Amino acid sequence: MYNTRLSAKAPKTKAVDAILLPPPVIHEAPFAATQFTSLCEMSMHSFSRLPRISAAVLLIYAIAGCGKSANQASAPPPAEVSVVTVKAAPLGVTNELPGRLEATRVADVRARVAGIVLKRTFREGSDVKAGQVLFRIDPAQFQAAYNSADAQVQRAEATLLQTQLKAGRYKPLVATNAVSKQEYDDVVAAEKQAAADLAAAKAQRETARLSLGYATVTSPISGRIGRALVTEGALVGQNEATLLATVQQIDPIYVNLTQSSSELLDLQRAVASGRLKGAGKGQLKVTLLTEDGREYPRAGKLLFSDVTVDPSSGTVTLRAEFPNPDRLLLPGMYVRARVEQAINENAITVPQQAVTRTPDGSAVMVVGADNKVVPRPVETGNADGNSWVITNGLKEGDQVIVEGLQKVQPGATVKPVPWQKAAPAAAGANASAPAAPAKPADQAKSK
Repeated sequence: MYNTRLSAKAPKTKAVDAILLPPPVIHEAPFAATQFTSLCEMSMHSFSRLPRISAAVLLIYAIAGCGKSANQASAPPPAEVSVVTVKAAPLGVTNELPGRLEATRVADVRARVAGIVLKRTFREGSDVKAGQVLFRIDPAQFQAAYNSADAQVQRAEATLLQTQLKAGRYKPLVATNAVSKQEYDDVVAAEKQAAADLAAAKAQRETARLSLGYATVTSPISGRIGRALVTEGALVGQNEATLLATVQQIDPIYVNLTQSSSELLDLQRAVASGRLKGAGKGQLKVTLLTEDGREYPRAGKLLFSDVTVDPSSGTVTLRAEFPNPDRLLLPGMYVRARVEQAINENAITVPQQAVTRTPDGSAVMVVGADNKVVPRPVETGNADGNSWVITNGLKEGDQVIVEGLQKVQPGATVKPVPWQKAAPAAAGANASAPAAPAKPADQAKSK
């Protein structure tokens, strides 16, 4: 093909041979930059218009230029993570213990005499005062017994008066031997016997008076009374003290807590060794959590810790007292109480979301001095709100990652920023608010 364009008489030189030879194969990198694609296409279209010799030379340079790759992408910046700086601070050692509520005073109202219930004078479930009348039992027989006993007292008084007068008359006569000394002694003895009979009659009258009073059943204490256990017309007190109702005093109210004896022993040893500081007498804070998990708004006080361990459960009983003016707490309710039993003056806490659970235990991610992530195993203690108390593994000044854990790996370089605790969201309150009524103009448009 090339020979047809050259004269047969023209000698072939080395320069011409070099040009006419096929272009050398150049192994370049694959096309990496898309901006060279159009240039390559334009070069190929223009080759048909240029002389074959010039086209071969330009093709070499075009292929070399198109084979150059673009600059490599720059490395990404370090991931930004939120951290908290560990600081030691005094913290109360709080244990959450289970317990049951119990009334401070409980009185069983029982029938102390036998009879028919005539009337119930209280409203069930209401508050009653000490001495308030609750039931009335038929008093007829007790009134009659009292009247009889009172008559016996009057008879004994008359007999005593008679013997006293007789003894008074015999006394001067015995001095003159007008009466025998034996007769005088008999009169004096009769006087004393009459006095004793009067005392016995008075005692019988007092018994009758008490029985008459027991026919009117009153409340022994102030408190809240439950349901009536008998109705009008019921026979009570026959051979037994029939239970009529129960009055309980629930303001204040007790909560009986149970704590493991081993846990209490560890706490006492920690205080004795100086690792913890014991709370002063009367300074133990007790917070109550109701059955639904809500915190009771009024603080309580710890009254005492029992001196014996329950052999069946290995627990010690503690009793706390809480004010209950609104009667929200009722006897028998199951509750939990947070009892501050000591003070850790160098406690370390971290947010709970910073602690991860691994098969080997708990761990946190710490940012080192060179901003590299280092995993750190830790030991956790009790919870303090939304934080864990760290008993081992961290020291003051460590930077613990709280947010951004999913973006980092151990050994990665990060950019630490202070963690900001999220404020409570107010969106829920806004969402629950009823929609405002439509304006008159809007209503007209909708029509």
